[in-house]
Amino acid sequence: MKKYKQPIMKLSHHILFIVCLLIAACGDKPQLPALGQDAVILAFGDSLTHGTGAKPDESYPAVLENLSGRKVINAGIPGEESEQGLQRLPGLLEKHRPALLILCHGGNDILRKRDMKKMEFNLREMIRQAQSNNIPVIMLGVPQFGIFLSPAPVYQEIAGSTGVVFISDLISDLLKDNNLKSDTVHPNKNGYHKMAETIHAILQEAGAF
Repeated sequence: MKKYKQPIMKLSHHILFIVCLLIAACGDKPQLPALGQDAVILAFGDSLTHGTGAKPDESYPAVLENLSGRKVINAGIPGEESEQGLQRLPGLLEKHRPALLILCHGGNDILRKRDMKKMEFNLREMIRQAQSNNIPVIMLGVPQFGIFLSPAPVYQEIAGSTGVVFISDLISDLLKDNNLKSDTVHPNKNGYHKMAETIHAILQEAGAF
């Protein structure tokens, strides 16, 4: 699977940013079923989904809802680790019966140096739960935080064996640009907006809209 490597330079490079990420994420990406106007999208994760660093209506799920015209549930809980996420997800799948799951989880496991094998199991089980209910999954890679930001390799391994739509470098590249982040691990308003725009463009490319 190809990966986007070109750094983000300025907001004026918006079109180039989107095109490059589409090339990276869609190279061998499976197609998604079309989402009807009444479809529900479940955005599931931690603070990156919640929108820490911006106002509630500036989070990526809120912006994606406006862009897509579909209901997007923001199911992000700041500070949550993958083990708690795994326990929480089944109830949300049952309650909302989403047509699509956007999974962005594991960042707190990485920051707190939890067992990566355990995190991998938890993420795989989240995906299995969704897919067993015929819910397609988009997964975002979360970076290993350090001098050089790059997605933790475990995400690539999971994506390669589960058939999910995988957006590998989006968060890493956002956090490389000081204009797009509120702190070292969270985007700001502009970053979340770009995050939503990129996910929306990839959904269109995959046939969801």
